[in-house]
Amino acid sequence: MPNVTVSIVQYKDGIEDIAPLLRGLQQDKYVLRWVVVDNGSSDEIRDAVQEMGGIYVRPGMNLGFGRGHNLALKQLAGVDAPYHLILNPDIVFDVDALGCLADVLDSHPDVGLVMPKVLYPDGSNQYLCKLLPAPIDLMLRRFLPGPWKRLARKRTALYELRFLDSDMPAYVPSLSGCFMFARRSVLQAVNGFDERFFLYMEDVDLCRRMLSVSRLLYWPGATVEHVHQMGSYRSRKLLILHIRSAILYFNKWGWIRDHTRSRINRETLASLRQSVQG
Repeated sequence: MPNVTVSIVQYKDGIEDIAPLLRGLQQDKYVLRWVVVDNGSSDEIRDAVQEMGGIYVRPGMNLGFGRGHNLALKQLAGVDAPYHLILNPDIVFDVDALGCLADVLDSHPDVGLVMPKVLYPDGSNQYLCKLLPAPIDLMLRRFLPGPWKRLARKRTALYELRFLDSDMPAYVPSLSGCFMFARRSVLQAVNGFDERFFLYMEDVDLCRRMLSVSRLLYWPGATVEHVHQMGSYRSRKLLILHIRSAILYFNKWGWIRDHTRSRINRETLASLRQSVQG
């Protein structure tokens, strides 16, 4: 039975880029309702969504990522479905993925959020399972000049949990916002995204709040493809947004003294290392 609602927030994507994903949602037997929030106000996307039976929302301004998905969730408030998928427009997945992830949440009642294995178009792995970030983690990954990044490779690899076997499930504290398969009751319990984050870090913040009421699970039994454009590496404007979001995040949770972050990361590493050794 269809048991999944889906939200996509798009901004200036071409219809040729998003149409394959929309057709997939239209045909997926697990999808009950799907919403596209169009921050870019494209008439072509509006027409395609409406023709395919989706819900089209044009806010008339760029709401940003988290606020856009919150708006979609409000549109779906009356839909009786236990699961909700927060989805990037640049994702491709096969017909079995959503059913697999729904089965995972069915069998893991303590899990509020699950993410599949995410691959680049060339088939290589994206390292999207992470610890909760400290300021130095973001500085080393994003702002350290190229030749110096080698000196921080060990710390970055630990933060990105690269020692994990990507073919083994794992409980982790932070999962990427590109594909978040969530239990709707948990999303409601934490009131969705914090709308102060316009773009970047909103997924980390959401994960951290979901950790207070549930567990987060990486599940490689399902696989999706993600283009992962990494816009803040190519756009000064997006880089500034990334910095602002990072400042907001650490102002909210703590810069140096964050005992909860330290405890969660310490317990996560101990558990994951034990499972790897076992």
